[in-house]
Amino acid sequence: MRNRFGPPPPDGGPRLQRMDRSGPRTGRPTLPGPATELVTLSSGVRVEQLVTGAGDPVTVFAHGLAGDVSGTRPLGSAVAGRRVFFHFRGHGRSDAPPGPWSFGDLAADLRGVADLSGATRALGVSMGAAALCRLLSEVPDRFERVVLYLPAALDGSRTAASVQRLSRLLASVESGEAAVIAAAVEQELPSSVRNTPAGWSFLRQRVEQLQRDGLSPEVETLWSAPPVADESLLRRFGGRALVIGCLGDEVHPVAWAERIAGLLPGAELEVFDRPAVLWNNRAELRDRVSAFLNA
Repeated sequence: MRNRFGPPPPDGGPRLQRMDRSGPRTGRPTLPGPATELVTLSSGVRVEQLVTGAGDPVTVFAHGLAGDVSGTRPLGSAVAGRRVFFHFRGHGRSDAPPGPWSFGDLAADLRGVADLSGATRALGVSMGAAALCRLLSEVPDRFERVVLYLPAALDGSRTAASVQRLSRLLASVESGEAAVIAAAVEQELPSSVRNTPAGWSFLRQRVEQLQRDGLSPEVETLWSAPPVADESLLRRFGGRALVIGCLGDEVHPVAWAERIAGLLPGAELEVFDRPAVLWNNRAELRDRVSAFLNA
């Protein structure tokens, strides 16, 4: 295990010199995350949410497939007002009702959280962006401003890299072994940040979260139908939209972002020039999102 992860980690990173295979020892414990709460939506589904900030406007943040609140929080760090981060069904401590699930179900989760909080703005990542598009196709006037970051395809297309990533994660979570989960999660990290303090911190947090909360295998049923059956319905959206893509992303081809930007009237399109935007261009991404939502 030590050799597979390369050179010794920075101070406070996992120490992998153990003889057993139960998983990496975290060294310095991960700091406890902020207190979340479970709220019951009108559908009866309970979802886990975290509320930060105060005042108006209220913005709801929807994570991507197999993601979590910690992955969307950096996108809202400079957004004014109250920020509501939540876990879709099957993620975190949220309920995992019997499947199969659809993007209509995810859109209902998103709308339920937005209605409870009075959100007028929304940001969706990947799967969360597709769920947001589904909601806009059904209720085009629900939000005044939306951000779609690395959106998934609305026709149900999935890249081979996306399919492999989900299968790898589900299998690792099913094993229950921290080392197996770490091996799967590590592949989400760009090589430039592996074996760095930031990379080890991310790895520790993700392994602990997935071991603690799991990931429902029902998420695989989401693609039984396209996220948005009639993409032309998005043309009814009367608010402002920012669509963010990047070049070279094997999971989120930039053509998907370009297509969605062309469907939403007057949408702004931002394309970064290399993948792993949250790692490589975090400050620029945060500033672009906050400038748009704070306007």
